[in-house]
Amino acid sequence: MGTLGSLRRRAVATAAAVGALALVVGCGGSDDSATGGGKKDGKVTITMGMYGVMGIKETGLLEQYEKENPGVDIKAEIAGDEQTYYTALQTRLAAGKGLKDIQGIEIGRAKEITETQADKFADFSDVPGTDHFLPWKESQISTKDGKVLGLGTDIGPMAVCYRKDYFEKAGLPTDREEVAKLWEGDWNKYVEVGRTFKKGFKGDDVAYMDAASGLFNAMVYGYPEQYYDENGELIYESNPAVKEAWKLSADAAEDGLTAKLRQFQPGWDPGLANGTFATAVCPAWMLSHISEKAGDANKGKWDVAKAPKGANWGGSFLGVVEQSPVKEEAKKLVAWLTAPEQQAHIFKEIGNIPSSREALDNPAVKNAKSEYFSGAPIGQIFGAAAQEIPDKQVLGRKDGTIKDTFSQGLALIEQGDATRDEAWKTTGERIEKAVG
Repeated sequence: MGTLGSLRRRAVATAAAVGALALVVGCGGSDDSATGGGKKDGKVTITMGMYGVMGIKETGLLEQYEKENPGVDIKAEIAGDEQTYYTALQTRLAAGKGLKDIQGIEIGRAKEITETQADKFADFSDVPGTDHFLPWKESQISTKDGKVLGLGTDIGPMAVCYRKDYFEKAGLPTDREEVAKLWEGDWNKYVEVGRTFKKGFKGDDVAYMDAASGLFNAMVYGYPEQYYDENGELIYESNPAVKEAWKLSADAAEDGLTAKLRQFQPGWDPGLANGTFATAVCPAWMLSHISEKAGDANKGKWDVAKAPKGANWGGSFLGVVEQSPVKEEAKKLVAWLTAPEQQAHIFKEIGNIPSSREALDNPAVKNAKSEYFSGAPIGQIFGAAAQEIPDKQVLGRKDGTIKDTFSQGLALIEQGDATRDEAWKTTGERIEKAVG
């Protein structure tokens, strides 16, 4: 896929540079107008609110669209932190002010949007040329009466990113296919490899994995049902998938296999830069972050191996606000940004896996390799992983909140602040309070 170097550095730098502004103004502009866009003197201005590195602004697509559509001016703001972004979005939706014409929606928020904010977003079900998405992707942003409140950008099929040099030092295989065979078909084997790693690794203090929560998420998201059933009832306390993931993740935490560094939380980026852990469960979109934060000094030390089981963690959508004064123009832009060609372009530049079936079959995607990750055939690895994702994915209203709460609970075990039973009880109490 070419290098993940300069463009990724620019992408993350761009997100960081505008992050402070975006966090201050949330997903609204500096005024209290209904949206930031409009029409004036024959010119159409479309505003966008996004988060993280979605690849839309960072890979030059907005400039390309403006060039191909001279009467369109696009203004995009990017918040670095999705949780802060979403909190601001909820506030703006409730007030009906400060909204962008186009708003990014993270998968963990999709159900809440479709159930409680459907009247605030435009329907894409009648937009031509949007039948190229994976079937379960569109269903995640659809209402019970058939409205489609956005179009998909990326998805998050799983793999395991690992340090070849550390595996060699621990006496483990380094070839990605041999590594994948070590834990093939069973996350228990992945943890068992960690115990072998801990015994065999001599020298500096290096943990086997970054965090127990990464393992937990990978396991839970491999099942059709996670925290809710199809009737919208909470089932996390009784769901065998959640219980199994909690037990194994707690085992890893108690056995000292983790660096106690929750992904994307303080300490994780320095952990990547300083090489304090040997593996991380990594959805496709995480590769650009790892390569940026681990830096050029660690280029070629990382590789990517197939995960024990298929799962989807993450992914996003672009929705258009119903009251946007440029609603039709914004819908046209979203359809173009999420079209197969553009999704393939984003993948080629920064590695976000397309949610479009057609884009997944694009040679630029299927044959892509990552120079940073030792030439790993990431198109093949993540493309195959995408096919293993369950066809049905039952989302719940507070999925994102519950995921974060479980991560916090596992951190209690890692830090020695609670036993696994105490942490489970605390997590349940926090979830009950959070979901009301």
